[in-house]
This record gives sequence, C-alpha cells and structure tokens, in this order.
Amino acid sequence: QVQLEQSKGGLVQAGGSLNVSCTTSGRTFSGIAVAWFRQAPGKEREFVSGIDWSGENTQYSDSVKGRFTLSRDNAKGTVWLQMNSLEPQDTAVYYCAESLTNYFGTYVPGYDYWGQGTQVTVSS
Repeated sequence: QVQLEQSKGGLVQAGGSLNVSCTTSGRTFSGIAVAWFRQAPGKEREFVSGIDWSGENTQYSDSVKGRFTLSRDNAKGTVWLQMNSLEPQDTAVYYCAESLTNYFGTYVPGYDYWGQGTQVTVSS
C-alpha cells in the first residue's frame, strides 16, 4: 500500500521560514517524481512545485519562485519543501502528490497518491 506521510506544519510570522517533508512508503521511491500543491479555504487546489526522480529538474509556480525550494533524498524516500520569506497569502493546507506515470506538472487529476495535508499558517 502506497503511503505519503507529511510532516506537521505550523504558524509562522510573515517573512519567516518553514520546512515541510513528505516520506513515501510502499513503492520504489528513486524512480518517482513528486509534486506539492496547496489549497486555501474557498479556493481550488493549486500547484506549488514539482521535482523529477533524479532531483535535477524542478519547477515552481510563479507565486513561490525564488522563495521556495524543493529537494529530495532518494535513499530516505523523502522530499522537503523549504519555504522562505513566507507571506500571509501562502496560508493553506499543503499536499504532496505522486503519479503512476512520473508526471510532476500542474494538473491535479494527473496524480494518483496524496499525502494527508499539512496546515501552514502565516500571520501578518
């Protein structure tokens, strides 16, 4: 059974930083791309960042580019989303996701497995 286990989030002041992780079990991680999405209250789930199986290729939404960094350790089966210069607009539940086809783009239905969600709250 494939499981994506996310770390806890938290409350941080604007301008602060937070690191959240997602650990995969139940499948071979080294060949898997991983993405992060977020969903704010009353809004649709939106793409944040994605990383290919090697870690050499990443992509970010325009809203987080230059502030967030996605990295991975295949030996640990884990990806980390480092979030810096956080803004109140970054407040949302964050989800990691994987597909069966190693897709790591922006299309939500392209993903087959999801983490349980991590609440990130940024105060002004």
